[in-house]
Amino acid sequence: MTTLYSFRRCPYAMRARMALRYSGVPVNVVEVSLKAKPPEMLALSSKGTVPVLSLEGDQVIDESLEIMRWALAQNDPEDWLRKDDPAAQVLIEALLEENDQVFKLHLNRYKYAERYPEHPMPFYRTQGEVFLGKLEQLLTHRGYLLGDHPSLADVALLPFVRQFAHVDREWFGQAPYPRLQAWLQGFLSSELFVAVMAK
Repeated sequence: MTTLYSFRRCPYAMRARMALRYSGVPVNVVEVSLKAKPPEMLALSSKGTVPVLSLEGDQVIDESLEIMRWALAQNDPEDWLRKDDPAAQVLIEALLEENDQVFKLHLNRYKYAERYPEHPMPFYRTQGEVFLGKLEQLLTHRGYLLGDHPSLADVALLPFVRQFAHVDREWFGQAPYPRLQAWLQGFLSSELFVAVMAK
């Protein structure tokens, strides 16, 4: 049986769960307590972080984007990977890299500003807004980042934009990102997201 070690509120685990559910791969999800990580998970991946996907034949995938790509390789009915569109694939990779390498850094400092007293919270928020502005621009005249249906980029970025929005919901609700707000709300109320977030 395919097993996913997960933590419900972890954005990396969230996006892995969404891809696995979308692809229809039967998976046993094990909710991990971050204070008492199961030894069987630590035996599979010494990193000790979720998500960790354990497959038959002793194969282990412990990076969320690789889990997503593996799931989509099994079944990708709405073409999240944009298989026949090289330009879209380049944009997906650029968005993933900027999210994971740059935006996530600003998000952490914005969310935990008290740990980074070098600057006030609004400073870190402004840095994160550079990426939000880019996403807002991409959503001009379309419902998703690459077109009229979701892509790997939409689903991989969603949990991080959600986390940024939730740091100060009142601010985000009034911020000049109406398309991004609608995009986020659409995902948060989707059957896919609701299903993977069920307790």
